[in-house]
Amino acid sequence: MNTTNFDPQIKTTDLDLYYGDNRVLKNITFDIGRRTVAAFIGPSGCGKSSYLRCLNRMNDFIPSARITGTIEMEGENILSPETDVIALRRRVGMVFQKPNPFPMSIYENVAYGPRLNGLKDKNILDETVEKSLRGAALWDEVKDKLSSPGTGLSGGQQQRLCIARAIATQPEVLLMDEPTSALDPMSTARVEELIRELKGDYTVAIVTHNMQQAARISDYTAFFLLGDLVEYDRTAKIFTSPSDKRTEDYISGRFG
Repeated sequence: MNTTNFDPQIKTTDLDLYYGDNRVLKNITFDIGRRTVAAFIGPSGCGKSSYLRCLNRMNDFIPSARITGTIEMEGENILSPETDVIALRRRVGMVFQKPNPFPMSIYENVAYGPRLNGLKDKNILDETVEKSLRGAALWDEVKDKLSSPGTGLSGGQQQRLCIARAIATQPEVLLMDEPTSALDPMSTARVEELIRELKGDYTVAIVTHNMQQAARISDYTAFFLLGDLVEYDRTAKIFTSPSDKRTEDYISGRFG
């Protein structure tokens, strides 16, 4: 891969992930550049979401999970037993497949993380909520109903609310696990446009089954297959002249 002008923020080296005896990820090594969008593609069960969950230690919740290798973020191995996992999750926001707003007002959904981190000043909270909702391209639609339940919004608006909630704590990295798979085409287009804007401030890693989406929004694409990272390169290269025939076969629809 051509690494000219590539400033790595996340460096993964020799990563293996096991669930019990099942080796889910095999010797994964690659870097994710700062303020880029990296898309992870591959058939179901190939390891892409399992890798994404390594980046904020979500696999810690699976009792049978065992992991070897390193993932460095700003030079710190986040897999180290000494890592403060709560602090890590502040640095690494997450947006899930289905919108999951909390059963509280739009305002409180966004203020929840900053409050949890000790922010009490009402004026600063107000500013944070507005800035985050603006950052998620939602402010103009909800500014007059901030006290209404977040669950009352449309599906696309709920997902943008979840993005606002994720960026309210000012993370460095934003993880997205199929963030548009439950949305209609119009909402999907809004979220895709938002992702392109977010990379101005965040490093974004997105799992997607939609290869056209990966081609539209990402700078780099990683193709996972049966726990292996088959290929990782600039998205344009992956989709026009991949180096590995398995990548070409998957992208052209011969399997998957």
